Amino acid sequence: MTRRKLTDEEIDLWKKVVKQAERLHPEVAQSPHPTPLPKPKPKKQVQFRAEPFEIGAKAKSGAKSNNIKPAIATTLASRGVQMDEKSYRRMKRGKLKPEGKLDLHGMRIDTAHPSLTRFILSAQASGKRLVLVITGKGKDRDEPGPMPVPRGVLRHKVPQWLALPPLAQAVLQVTPAHLSHGGDGAYYVYLRRNR
Repeated sequence: MTRRKLTDEEIDLWKKVVKQAERLHPEVAQSPHPTPLPKPKPKKQVQFRAEPFEIGAKAKSGAKSNNIKPAIATTLASRGVQMDEKSYRRMKRGKLKPEGKLDLHGMRIDTAHPSLTRFILSAQASGKRLVLVITGKGKDRDEPGPMPVPRGVLRHKVPQWLALPPLAQAVLQVTPAHLSHGGDGAYYVYLRRNR
């Protein structure tokens, strides 16, 4: 679309409007041309030095592992030692003898959780301090796939259950058992004193 030109009548009308118009702010002096800004001072040029380029020079060394969930032993160790340090070291070396034992081998989650709760609370009520909970290591029956599946459901669930009420107020420390008491397939549970 092309622009049309103004007619003579339209130009005359516009000139009349301009003559009758008043300034919005007459007190401000009108300058015909704005004052020019001073020229900027030239900046000093920075000398660029090219460093020799080598592929991978700034890459971080060491590949990151793709562990989605840390190992159970790592998680339990990160909680810190809540009990007497000397007793803890003796327990980790298998020198303390557990006063009670619960074997959860072959149980499903729906029967294992109530059994664990009943065992821990009754052991604390009877004044026991160190008990052994055997979970087993679990079976390798699942095919490895894109989503990692934890091996041994009870092995992963028992520390979680021990950290939740009603067992949390009874349990002082949970650590993987010494090899002589079952190793990775069992847990030492150190109980608080019954008050």
